[in-house]
Amino acid sequence: MGGYSSEYQISLKSGNVVYQFLDKAKYSGYRIHILKEKWVYVNDNDQEFPIDKNDFSVTVEEAKITFDVVFNAIHGTPGEDGLMQAYFELLGIPQSSCDYYQAALTFNKRDLLSVLKPYGIKTAASYYLNLGDTIDQDAILKAVGLPCFVKPNKSGSSFGITKVKTKDELLYAIANAYKEDDELIIESFLDGTEVSVGVINYQGTITVLPITEIVSENDFFDYEAKYLGKSQEITPARISEEMTKKVMAVAKKVYETLKMTGFSRSEYIIVNDEPYLLEVNTIPGLTTESLIPQQAKEAGISLTDLFTNALELAVNK
Repeated sequence: MGGYSSEYQISLKSGNVVYQFLDKAKYSGYRIHILKEKWVYVNDNDQEFPIDKNDFSVTVEEAKITFDVVFNAIHGTPGEDGLMQAYFELLGIPQSSCDYYQAALTFNKRDLLSVLKPYGIKTAASYYLNLGDTIDQDAILKAVGLPCFVKPNKSGSSFGITKVKTKDELLYAIANAYKEDDELIIESFLDGTEVSVGVINYQGTITVLPITEIVSENDFFDYEAKYLGKSQEITPARISEEMTKKVMAVAKKVYETLKMTGFSRSEYIIVNDEPYLLEVNTIPGLTTESLIPQQAKEAGISLTDLFTNALELAVNK
């Protein structure tokens, strides 16, 4: 838990929820904080013991501890972009999230949407910028129109995203997004119903969880809406049975097309009875208020069962 992104505190919350609800009869849990300045095991008294990065072990009272399986609860880099996945693969330690390629691909919004488009997955009109590129405001607005969203391309969080309503706001929004990333994606505004869909492999079967409808008090589902209660999250979503089936089919197709494993949560806007994909998260929030736990509860899956399933699948991958 932890990570190097602006969202590390949410990850610590997610990790502590996983630790709290682990099946103690099956697992001995260890909280490992992966932070820029240190990698440490934190015991129940909040004492810290450094992790040996050579083999991902820790020495406590002269006893060396190694781990059978890792539950990855890091949002953003290095846990959601493939770095930790590749590290654990090299060490031969199973981990609960998708593989490194899928993590890197989904973390890069531009690459993800480019890969899925040929499979018929609908997305918003977009325009790409890299740091140092000439900013042609007229070309951007011709491509995406107003209002539009300016987003960091590689970011597991909601930081750096701006909804732009007038041309005057565009340069500020671009500068704001560059604080988080050196690549940007600018997308047209889709006016419709926003939904979030969890897909997991549950007991060997790819399972689409009940859909959540997002009604944000803010202009969009930003950090405040996501984590500070500035949104209504309605599970199951108030959409027709036919639309529910359609969204679930698209979410399952995305999961299968990408050859995903572990957790995934994809976001869609429904416009004119068509779901448009916004993004795919591979390490979604796992706090008790987060969407995947809400959806699992609606499906009759307890947090303990959800986490046990993830670890058992990882060990048997």
